[in-house]
Amino acid sequence: MELPEEIQNMIEKRKRAFSYYTEELVGEQGFIADDKTILLDAVIALSLGKNILLKGPTGSGKTRMAETLSNLFGQPMHSVNCSVDTDTEALLGFKTITQQEGASSIEFIPGPVIQAMEKGHLLYIDEINMAKPETLPILNSILDYRRMLTNPLTADVVRAKETFGVIAAINEGYIGTVPLNEALKNRFVVIEIPYVQGDKLREVITQESKLENESMIDRFVQLSSDLLVQVKSGIIPEEAASIRALIDTCDLAVYMDPIRAVRRGISDKLEEEREKAAVLNIASTLFN
Repeated sequence: MELPEEIQNMIEKRKRAFSYYTEELVGEQGFIADDKTILLDAVIALSLGKNILLKGPTGSGKTRMAETLSNLFGQPMHSVNCSVDTDTEALLGFKTITQQEGASSIEFIPGPVIQAMEKGHLLYIDEINMAKPETLPILNSILDYRRMLTNPLTADVVRAKETFGVIAAINEGYIGTVPLNEALKNRFVVIEIPYVQGDKLREVITQESKLENESMIDRFVQLSSDLLVQVKSGIIPEEAASIRALIDTCDLAVYMDPIRAVRRGISDKLEEEREKAAVLNIASTLFN
């Protein structure tokens, strides 16, 4: 990946800042995409101190992208997995009573947001549009030029270190998600992560699954392509074409009939019988 010299220097500066960090980083440089500019643009944006919003269907590699960025920058990452139950404490931390030398005291345990800010690490907010809209505005001040917040649990002002960065991910249109507030979305650079296909998908399967039979891998690549056609036609839902589900199915196909593997890994996850039948019909044309 060719980078402008200035951006490369910024990355090296971050790596030097975290050279003391002895624990293993979250991920490896394993993100693969048909469009090489996806990773390149994410690296440039993060180097410039921009917040990144990864936007794409489930199983398209958004988390892998975040882990790859963590590895590229040599920078540890703290994660928040959002849900309808995500509240201020899940983001910022919580108070607890501790005992020291027989005396009780109240101690604040910092959450992922505070830890990432204070240490200058990366913060990954997964499925940010699953959180209740009233919870997220607390993040506004850390996502703009201020890079600080007043902790409502302690009244302390927390200022982020220079290397602090934010990566968020969303799956749009899924059950339980809500549209992001425009003020929040406007604080991000948006990068689309589509499903990988063709030779790049073959590379992903080879790298991440147990399946080694090249002929079988080719047929699973074709299965993915055919499923995407059905998704675009509205016949099956987007999650049926999930690359994550495809990798699971490839693993299963090492030890069982591939059509049975497709049933366990893909079709049985769907709700409608017609959707299940559509997936199995495609599989039967490829694996019989």
